[in-house]
Amino acid sequence: MQKKRFNNKRILTILISVVAVLTGAWAIYENVSTPESERGNAIEVGAMAPEFTAVNSAGEQVKLSDYRGKAVMINFWASWCTPCVREMPLVHQIAQDYQNDVETLFVNVGESKGTIREFMDTQAFDFPVIIDVTGTISGMYRITGLPATMVIDKEGKFRHILLGELTEDIPLQQWLEESI
Repeated sequence: MQKKRFNNKRILTILISVVAVLTGAWAIYENVSTPESERGNAIEVGAMAPEFTAVNSAGEQVKLSDYRGKAVMINFWASWCTPCVREMPLVHQIAQDYQNDVETLFVNVGESKGTIREFMDTQAFDFPVIIDVTGTISGMYRITGLPATMVIDKEGKFRHILLGELTEDIPLQQWLEESI
């Protein structure tokens, strides 16, 4: 009886492994075989930024196209991300310096409203945050690591894309000036 259970577990493990391998192979095939044009907007300088509508931590609806005619800086972050936390004061200061000419959208990826509120209170930040708890927006923007900062020009096209931590060595102010 015990040998039969062992064999059943072994067969089940093999079946699960085969299904996992086939699923992975299918996902890779779909990604490689589907042309970029069919997967959505390319995330590269000069391409149109994908449209999104979301709600921020203040309960306001935010739609990217509402800012057409104005430069936009989008910063994707999470409170568990050490580089995100390190760069946040710099990004926030730059956002304040350019608030008349550039709309800054802080997009938190994958965290609940309560977690975001707690982080914002602890860090003494009071700006609204777009809540992307399901990863819909970050998926549209093909964010695979945090932080990520993108500058979008007045026409809605990507002007600059920074995947990784913003430091004082990176000319974000210059990028914003070029986009205004």
